Amino acid sequence: MKDTIITGKRKKIEIITLAACFIIACIVNIYAIIKFNTSWSEVFTSLGYVLVFSVALYITWSIIRLAYYLIRNLLQRRKDSN
Repeated sequence: MKDTIITGKRKKIEIITLAACFIIACIVNIYAIIKFNTSWSEVFTSLGYVLVFSVALYITWSIIRLAYYLIRNLLQRRKDSN
C-alpha cells in the first residue's frame, strides 16, 4: 500500500475547518437559547450536544468536499482523454 503524507498545511486547514464548525454550532445553540427564551446556563450544559453537532457538521462538510474533488477529478480525466 502506498504511504501518504499529511502536510502541515493540510492539518492546519482541517483544524481551522473543525473550529469553524464548532463556532457555527455554538452560534446555533445561542440562537436557540434566545429564540426559546431559556436560561443562559444552557450554553455550558449543552456543550456535549454542541460538540456532537459540530462533528456532524464537520463530517457533512467533508463529504461535500470529497464529492466536489471526485467530480472535479473525473471531469479533468475526461477532458484529458479527449
